[in-house]
Amino acid sequence: MKVYLQSLGCKLNQSELESLACQFARLGHTVVGTAREADLCVLNTCVVTQTAASKSRQAIRRLRRANSDARLAVTGCYAQMWPQEIRELGSVDLIVGNEDKEYLVERVEKELGIERQGSARAWVQSPDSRLLIPQARTRAFVKIQDGCDNHCTYCIVRVARGRQRSRLRKDVLAEVEARVAVGYQEVVLTGVHIGAYGRDSGGQGDESLWALVEAILMRTNVRRLRLSSIEPWDLDPAWLRLWEDSRLCRHLHLPLQSGCDATLQRMGRNYTASQFAALVEASREAIPGVAITTDVIVGFPGESEAEFNESLCFVGAMGFARIHVFKYSARPGTPAATMPGQVPPLAKRARSRAMMKVGRGNAEAFRRAFLGCTLEVLWEAQTKGSELGQKTLWSGLTDNYLRVRTQEEEDLCNTITQTKLVTLAGDGIWGEVC
Repeated sequence: MKVYLQSLGCKLNQSELESLACQFARLGHTVVGTAREADLCVLNTCVVTQTAASKSRQAIRRLRRANSDARLAVTGCYAQMWPQEIRELGSVDLIVGNEDKEYLVERVEKELGIERQGSARAWVQSPDSRLLIPQARTRAFVKIQDGCDNHCTYCIVRVARGRQRSRLRKDVLAEVEARVAVGYQEVVLTGVHIGAYGRDSGGQGDESLWALVEAILMRTNVRRLRLSSIEPWDLDPAWLRLWEDSRLCRHLHLPLQSGCDATLQRMGRNYTASQFAALVEASREAIPGVAITTDVIVGFPGESEAEFNESLCFVGAMGFARIHVFKYSARPGTPAATMPGQVPPLAKRARSRAMMKVGRGNAEAFRRAFLGCTLEVLWEAQTKGSELGQKTLWSGLTDNYLRVRTQEEEDLCNTITQTKLVTLAGDGIWGEVC
């Protein structure tokens, strides 16, 4: 059977899709690059915002239009929260919520009557983050936990994903070793709330995220190890010593959500803006050149112009390497959805534009600070164009999350090279391989 896999939303969804690809391949199925050539299409959905839910519905329709003969299975957070809406689309053969996602392959074979054919085969990740097709291995997303026990008042994810659940350390180590063995240069640890790793088993020491990171660095030959999003209260400054190992990428994604204390309190966030700033300062002192990236929500219920301006000024002063700006989206079943003071859409859009402008300025200043430096770049993707002659345009990442592009005749795919950062180029930097 030929299987096409597509994921929307977070890195956790992508990690799960990689795992599904492994399972399908081990059973003799073939992972293909387009929906048109597939016998089965699998979509891993997102529901974190109204826009994400809308994109999930659109993706279902696109897949059905692309191949009306293929079976279509839908899983993920949208399938978990609102399966009836998916049924009403009338074009889906199988709906699998998050609770049963680990059994999706078994359910596909059993409920859709699909038989295994051929022998087990290998698969590798596409540079396109949505797809998993035969391509060169570069970055692997390894899921270390699922669920969340926090009570942020705006978040539907903890409802869709359930309680915090950690994978066994031995299983995580085994997966990291397996990914390295087949050629992945970088491993990204991901989950809903990775900073809570081990807490569901009562561990705060040997079973913590930081003990896991230490074990991976000590026991595997991973070339690069990157952490996905970490809640500010989970980053103990005492563990910043781990970044003395250069294999641990100088990149911390710390979700701020707001730079105004009153808004943070309504959001149910467990810190103040000044505490967040102190953590960023400690991180930058301990990890020279670290990229601090963040998420910010604008238009949260009750956010006045004064509160928004306070948040805007705080964000501007922090000098983030990258900011993901979200317009607040009311999610049914969350406390914030029924809070007074809902901000009108026009105001949210205006605030989003203002915050993104500050974010672009911060990001450019961060990139500019590295011009003239020579850093290691992991080359991931290539784009050929007639205007480039015989050379290929390559794109890759530094360990501190700078997007670098270069033009090179040699095959750079999945290699790490010393690269001089020459000039700003769009949202990245133009580099010259040394």
